[in-house]
Formats: sequence, C-alpha cells, structure tokens
Amino acid sequence: MPSPAAPLNILFITADQWRGECLSTLGHPMVKTPNLDALAADGVLFNRHYANAVPCGPSRASLHTGMYLQNHRSGTNGTPLDARHTNWAKEVARAGYDPVLFGYTDTSQDPREEDPESPWLRTYEGPLPGIRPVCMMGTWPTPWTDDLAAKGFAVPEDIRLAYGKREPGADYEDGAATPKPLVYPAEEDDTAFLVNRLMDYMGSATKPFVAHLSLLRPHPPFVAPEPWNEMYDPADVPGFTRTATPDEEGAQHPWLAHQLSRRLFRASSNEKKLRRMKAVYYGLMSRVDAEIGRLVAFLKESGLWERTLIVFTSDHGEQMGDHWLLGKCGYFDASYRIPLIIRDPRKTADASRGHVVTRFSENVDIMPTMLDALGLETPVQCDGKPLTPFLEGREGYEMGASAPGKWRDAAHWEFDFRDPADDAAEQALDLTLHQCTMNIIRDEKFKYVHFTSLPPLLFDLEKDPQEFVNRANDPAYLPVVLQYAQKMLSWRMNHDEQTLTHISITDDGPVARAADRW
Repeated sequence: MPSPAAPLNILFITADQWRGECLSTLGHPMVKTPNLDALAADGVLFNRHYANAVPCGPSRASLHTGMYLQNHRSGTNGTPLDARHTNWAKEVARAGYDPVLFGYTDTSQDPREEDPESPWLRTYEGPLPGIRPVCMMGTWPTPWTDDLAAKGFAVPEDIRLAYGKREPGADYEDGAATPKPLVYPAEEDDTAFLVNRLMDYMGSATKPFVAHLSLLRPHPPFVAPEPWNEMYDPADVPGFTRTATPDEEGAQHPWLAHQLSRRLFRASSNEKKLRRMKAVYYGLMSRVDAEIGRLVAFLKESGLWERTLIVFTSDHGEQMGDHWLLGKCGYFDASYRIPLIIRDPRKTADASRGHVVTRFSENVDIMPTMLDALGLETPVQCDGKPLTPFLEGREGYEMGASAPGKWRDAAHWEFDFRDPADDAAEQALDLTLHQCTMNIIRDEKFKYVHFTSLPPLLFDLEKDPQEFVNRANDPAYLPVVLQYAQKMLSWRMNHDEQTLTHISITDDGPVARAADRW
C-alpha cells in the first residue's frame, strides 16, 4: 500500500497494433526504440507477453477487465461488454482515484444500461465504464482535427481521413524514393496531440492520478509524418514469413484459406507496396517511441517520475504480410505477441530493474497488477494475476525462469471470427454463428489450436517456429494432440466465470473463502 506521504500515480499506455519483437533492446534488426529501451532498463521487460483476443474491442475488454473472452463475451468489435463486469477504472474510482482517458478504449456499451437515444449505441468506440474521458479520440478524432483547423491546417471533410492524409504525388511503389509523408508536421500529429493533452493534465493534477493514454499508432493507416516516413528504407526491411503463394499457405487449414480469400486481410502481392507498409509501420513505432521519450522527460522535470508507475503495452500485434495476412486474426504469434514494459518507481522494485522476464504473461494480468500497486484487491472475476513478484524481483522470480509456486507455463488466447452482420464465414466453412471460434494454447514447445467445429492444428515450435507444418494428423504426434486438447479443456474449466462460486449462503449468512483459480 503506498504511503500517504508518497501516493502512487499510474500511467497506463497502450500503443495499438505493436508486434512484440519490435523493440531494439530485443535485438530487432531494424526498429529503433531508444526511449522504450531506456524504460525497460529502469523497469522490467516481459518478453513473452500475449494479448488474449483480437481485434481491438475484444482485446481491450480483456485488458481492462482482467477476463478471458470466454467470460466477458465481448467477442467482436461491437459486441456489448456486459455492464455487470467491473474493470480497473471502476475499482480505482471506488478507492478515491479519478481514472481518466486520453484516446480510446473501444468499449461497446451494454444497451440495457443506455438510453435508446444514446450516441454510444451507434458506435463500438465507447468509453470504458467508470473512466472519465478528458480527451477522447478514436475513428472520429474530433479534438485533434479541431485543433488542427484552429491552427490553420486543412482538415478533410470526413475527419476520419485525417489520420492518413498524405502529401500529393507518387508513392514508393509507384516510383517515389521514399514513402509519402503525412501532410501534418510531426509536432502536430495525433500522437503528439494526445501526449500534449496528457502532459497538460498531469502538470495541473492536484491529487494522485490513474491515467490511460491510448495511442492509435502504429495502427493503420500506415502513414507517418516527416522524417519518420523515410526513417527506414523499404528495400532493407526484413523479409516476410510465408510460403511461396497464398494458395499454398491456405492449404494449411480451411479457416486460413477462407481468411486469405478476404481482400481486407490478404497481403498485397505487390512486394514494393508491402515493403513500404512495413517500413512505415516501423517508422510509426519510432515516432511513438520519440513521444514516449518526451513524456518521460516531462515526468522527470515535473517531479512525477519517482511517484508514477508506468505500464506500456499494446492491444494486439500485426501480421504485416507474414503468412500472406494483414491485420490481426487467427492463431499466429504475430497477431498476439506484444510488448510489455512496467517501470515501478518504488524502492521495492530496485532489485528487478533491467530484468527481462521469460515466463508467459498475458493482458489479463494488467488490471490485477495496477490494482495491486495501489494496495487494492483483485476482483474474483479476474483471470489474471498481479505481476508484482516479477517487479519486486522476489527470490526465484528475478529472471522469471524458475518462478516458485504457481505461474502459468503457457499463453492462451481466443479468436471469435463470427460477424453478426455477414454470414460469409459460416457459409464458406459450414458453421453456425456460435461455431465461429477458436482457442489457442502456446507454450515453449507446442502450439495447439482448437476450433469449435473445424479440425485442430498442432505446431511443433522447436522444429517449426514459423508455424508452417500442421502436425495434428501426424500419427507420431497424436499423443501430443491428446495431451494439449486435455490441457485446453482443463484451462477453460479452470477459468469458467465464477464471480459468486466461492460464496455460500448459510444459517449464519453469506460465507466466503479465498478464491485462487490457478
């Protein structure tokens, strides 16, 4: 529990669609992230951190509630998040904090709790219940575009297009020497705008804060301001992890063949265009990193650095041409492995500074970690656990390689590929709406993918780390398939929603016992 003399602030940062290996401190061959590297050197880097769902809405539902998708059930962008679930914002508000938002949470509101005329019933980009939006942005970046217009910049009539408004002329794949830049200067882009608003807030805060900075970048559109648009040469970006053709890739599984048939998710066959996108994706990461550096400098100059716990992560990754896919979907690590850096300013964390944790962590651990830092209990609904032992370098947890006691030995995630407005997947794969789901369990040796009503997948990650060969039908691997199917079933059973299951109504009234589901 933080002492009254030194109350703890929390700054919770998400950068949308950031692949986990894209940090220079991890040895990435191209991306440069000096400020995040410095943050990791003064904190803890979790090197096997995974999102629990994609796309944005379902993933953030897990991130903000600490619950697996199987329990919160907000499975798609637009599926309402049940109002009965609590979240970190509600919990810290009960403790007297003012949870504030700069950016977006992509929370689809429970229609049972809203007025029928509520504007939040016409967009999936609502605010997390309990949070106070100070500067809310998403698909409609109104605060930013209003600021641009007030400064004399031309803004598209459809303000949603401002994120990708580029300079005129040819692009890289059409003969230009570099990718076309954003028309707005870097100091006026959406990332800088949100960081400026956040710093304004923190600089005038009169009591401890819990602030959520939710940045869009490096999420598409892949358009970066100068000089970040040309920071990385498209000709030099690492190649793509894929088979020779999309058809060959799709032969791995019926779901993958269907996904590759969808134009939105199939990577371009234009190699120069795909390389341009990857180069700009990296440039946007370095752009975010620069703003993180500016934010850290502000915290140090304002005296907040030693009183603010910082969490940096993402909602999911990005396929970026790997396996001929774009965006985030399915079962490949590129869509789910994401960065996690936590910098705890307290003396209790001194022993762990600069450590890289190699145990598996998940986004469901973020809410319990933040609440634990404030001395608050983790609600029973949470499927994750506080990462505090790793932050404090407790014996056996220093590097996370042989942590004592109970800690997960695998990462888990789910993908709900139903579309309530379109039955294309159901028609193509002969499924019902509720059969459009998959569950994944991934440890150091194997990845097992279980579909509700399609054949499973098994990858031997030691022999096939790029996940090209499905071993599920190989007789030599049938015992492994059975073992992992059983592990999957046990995992789901162990994490069935159990908010009230540790309570019994007796002659003496309600009796509760500690609930530890691991």
